[in-house]
Amino acid sequence: MPYINLQITTGASREAKKALVAEFTQSLVKHLGKKPEHIHIVIDEVVEENWGYAGMLTDEYRKAQAGS
Repeated sequence: MPYINLQITTGASREAKKALVAEFTQSLVKHLGKKPEHIHIVIDEVVEENWGYAGMLTDEYRKAQAGS
């Protein structure tokens, strides 16, 4: 039973998440021979102020990048 836990910052559309689930599933079927009905994928969306990157909170990092 393959299990994928994908953590992303908030903002992805339902269509984008649907495409990710389909592509991850097809990849496990193709490369590992797994059955789609045995594959579990969980998408955890984390708000940017709860995610750190490059020594900063992601929301602050993105603001700094937008300002430069």
